[in-house]
Amino acid sequence: MKLLGVLRHCSNLSRSKAVMCATGGVQRELIGFERGFSSYSEDSEMEEFLDYLDRLKNYEKAGVPKGAGTDSSDGFDLGRMNRLMERLGNPHSSFKAVHIAGTKGKGSTAAFLSNILREGGYSVGCYTSPHLWTIRERMSLGREGDLVPAKKLNDLFHRIKHIFDQSIELENGSISHFEVLTAMAFALFAQEKVDIAVVEAGLGGARDATNVFSSLGLATSVITTIGEEHLAALGGSIESIAIAKSGIIKHGRPLVLGGPFIPYIERILRDKASSMSSPVVSASDAGNRSTMGGIGRDKGKPYQLCDIVIHIKKDLQLFVELFDVKLCMLGHHQLQNAVTATCTALCLRGQGWNLSDESIHAGLERTYLLGRSQFLTSEESEAVGLPGLTILLDGAHTKESAKTLADTIHMTHPHAPLALVVAMASDKDHLAFARELLSAIQPEVVVTTEVTIAGAGSRTTSASLLKGAWIQASMELGTGFVDIGSGDYGKYLEDQTDCSVRSLKHEPVLAVVNSVEDSMKTANMILGMRAGNQSGVIVVTGSLHAVSSILSSLHR
Repeated sequence: MKLLGVLRHCSNLSRSKAVMCATGGVQRELIGFERGFSSYSEDSEMEEFLDYLDRLKNYEKAGVPKGAGTDSSDGFDLGRMNRLMERLGNPHSSFKAVHIAGTKGKGSTAAFLSNILREGGYSVGCYTSPHLWTIRERMSLGREGDLVPAKKLNDLFHRIKHIFDQSIELENGSISHFEVLTAMAFALFAQEKVDIAVVEAGLGGARDATNVFSSLGLATSVITTIGEEHLAALGGSIESIAIAKSGIIKHGRPLVLGGPFIPYIERILRDKASSMSSPVVSASDAGNRSTMGGIGRDKGKPYQLCDIVIHIKKDLQLFVELFDVKLCMLGHHQLQNAVTATCTALCLRGQGWNLSDESIHAGLERTYLLGRSQFLTSEESEAVGLPGLTILLDGAHTKESAKTLADTIHMTHPHAPLALVVAMASDKDHLAFARELLSAIQPEVVVTTEVTIAGAGSRTTSASLLKGAWIQASMELGTGFVDIGSGDYGKYLEDQTDCSVRSLKHEPVLAVVNSVEDSMKTANMILGMRAGNQSGVIVVTGSLHAVSSILSSLHR
């Protein structure tokens, strides 16, 4: 029996009312991380499902093969995913979808748009990746954006497990972790009868497992940005990356471009849209005006006051004026993501979706993501053993996101002494990341460390190897470091003469520590000596997995 026939007869299970979607990014109030962790304890209810996933090929742990995201013979077999969906009864055909691809910003844009739709009264399924604590963060449901309850996901898995088993056998064991997870999400959204799904592509677009929507099922496609990440997997050039991501464009369906893009990259995207007879809306259109005012605080959480004016006349006519929007997502890049989501919402409004200006305004303000420009509260700083210290968590891991992180630091703490705690995956451009930060800010101390990536060590970069990238970047920029290596830094600094301590002030200190938590303590120790009575900021960055380790330590 086809899955949809089964799902129509399934009763609704009770929903979790006290869970925050940390990566799906939707909640009505800016509440703390505690609810995410209370949700994590439910995972024991779906242990069999998690074990099943662990036995499948997981490219997040192992890394993505060369060319896997390209629309070529080296690419992932999208036909395999289509066959899996067919065996499941094509659950994704039962709801409309917005499909979002892009190098950066797609998760934030998905979060903004999901909340706008929820404020409009719609039941939304949001599918994003990766997650911080529990895989259920990738699927949020309903008008409140709750994480899918473990029991609901486990029950669904048991109902369709035989189809997964059959597919794995028929596809010679090649069904992947992400394909099963994506299929589960779409089956869940069909079961819950969501009005619309907001779906973030995993890698690229053309051959991504999420790219199964037809023109009839797709409401709008969105491409946020194009940058040099996953180069090998996406063809080796920024042009090939643009081509891969343009694969989500469907015939006759609107394309929303975030940007701004390099002109010849935007031309690739527009040419593909033209070939598909798809109208194009640009969030970077000359008729759009988005401005950012000052920084305010609400219950200790910073926000940026913004005005967003959209006035587009070409292809589609879109107009809205939103003033005094309090964005809790900080930085110029998040304002651009908010504008992209607003343009998408206006496209949907043009298709008949009831989204008022007030819904758009409220949806933007309600959006908050953990690990993206996240400042810990004073209570949270105290909980990690660093009372009175300002701690910023940001999962930036590319050259582009390093620049936006630096912009956020300049905007919120332009004169504060800085310490950077950095851990990164092995497949990232460590040198470009370090170079971008060192060219934009002047940290007092950089501590390189390491963290497991997606629960495994195969993509972990050693702290000592990462240190080499920062040394090289500093040499290229003509700055330099005082390299104090690894060891007992407290004793090291206590043993220094006053003269040598003063000499440390002329160059930043570079240290190596093997855990993120210990790195923060080391950074605080060195920062305190160099900054004296001046209040400093510790920034944990380089990977969402590093951010997750800090949030996990708060729970412990």
